[in-house]
Order: sequence, then C-alpha cells, then structure tokens
Amino acid sequence: MDHLYPTLLAWAAGLVEWQGLIAPPPSLAPTFLQLDLRGLLDLAMVPVVVVFLFMAVFDAIGTLIGIGQQGGFLRDGRLPRATPALMADSSGTVIGSMLGTSTVTAYIESATGVEAGARTGLANLVTGTLFFVALFFEPLVRMVGGGVTLDGGVELQPMTAPALIVVGSLMIKSVLHIEWDDITEAFPAFLVVVGIPFMWSIADGIAFGFISFPLLKLLAGRPREASPLVYALGLLFLLRYALL
Repeated sequence: MDHLYPTLLAWAAGLVEWQGLIAPPPSLAPTFLQLDLRGLLDLAMVPVVVVFLFMAVFDAIGTLIGIGQQGGFLRDGRLPRATPALMADSSGTVIGSMLGTSTVTAYIESATGVEAGARTGLANLVTGTLFFVALFFEPLVRMVGGGVTLDGGVELQPMTAPALIVVGSLMIKSVLHIEWDDITEAFPAFLVVVGIPFMWSIADGIAFGFISFPLLKLLAGRPREASPLVYALGLLFLLRYALL
C-alpha cells in the first residue's frame, strides 16, 4: 500500500501516464552473457573491479546487519550464519550480472517485511514469487518504479520514496546502540547515517565510517581500538575517493 497511494496521486497530478497492465516479459537476448571479458583483463580495470568489490561487499554487510538488528537476530553484535547469507547474496550478484540485470542482492527495503512480522524464509519465497509474477506486468511496474523526470533533468521517485522513508523510520531506533559519549565512535556513525541518504548509496555511507573511524582512533591516541583490517579498508576507501 506504500506504493499504491503515491502512484494514484502522481497519476492524478499528471506526473505519470498509464502504460498498460500486462505484456510479455522483456527478452534477455540483448543482455544475457554479454560480458566484456577482454576489457576485464585490462590492468586499468583492476582498481575499478576492487572498488566495486568492496562496495558490493559492504553494501550487503550493511544491509544484513541492519535487517538482522531490526529482526533481533544479532548475537553479541554478530549475525549467526552470516556466511550462508553472504554466499546467497554473492551468488545472486553473479547470476544477475550474467543475465544483465541490476545487482541481485539483499535490499534494505526488507525492513518493512521484518517490521510486519517476517522472520523466516517463507516471506522471501512469497516475495520471489511476486517478483516472478511481476514479469508479466512490466508496463505497470515500469510506471510505478520508473520515476519522474522534471524540467532540467531532475528525477524524482514519488511512488517509491514513501516506502523508503517508512523503512528509515523503522530502522532509526538502532542508533540507541551507538556510544554517543565517545566522539571516536559517534562521529563515524553520524557520517554513515547522513552519508547513506545524501550519497544515495549504502556503500558510500559505510565508506565514510571506515575512513573516519581509524583516523579518529589515531588522533585520540587509541590506535589499538581499530583492527589492522579496518585501517587497511579505510586506506583503500580513501584512495578510491582520491583517485576516482
């Protein structure tokens, strides 16, 4: 229902046009296995591949931790059976790229399902089934999820943005677990919280945290509170923004 009312309002306001209801699923022929392997082997592509790898990994980790926290699945700050979850996520990413789709990965919108009571894989099976059915309603899906382009090239998402705002309101309570009295903990967390919506990317928001967290620990004279891996990741993310 989060999408229904905004779509009806956008339709009534003339922001979107009716494009039909049912149509055959789009062909995969233009994108299926269209992989540029020769370009991948170019040494100039190595930094790009590494950057996208870290972005995909931390995007997935951030989503899984956030959803796990909301669902009460975390144990001492750790997500049980995280390895199978990440394997499923990475498998979806690889298969999706071979099909030529956008990244098939865990999405933060799952928070709405968890809030409604979803705790098992049954909810995911229902979601997957509905996505399959949506293939045959491509005109309707395109109208709802395609966004609206205004004069000047500004693109808005009046149909999907309300659902994301609801998701954010459901997850904001997790900030209670942040040590706000410690600037070396609070400031990186703040950068993550504000960086995700302003950069339109979970990975970029987490990157800000990984850069600022070890830096603040060093400046505070407490370098051992950050692991060597955190320092390495912070340096990699800093190089990514400096070089790209």
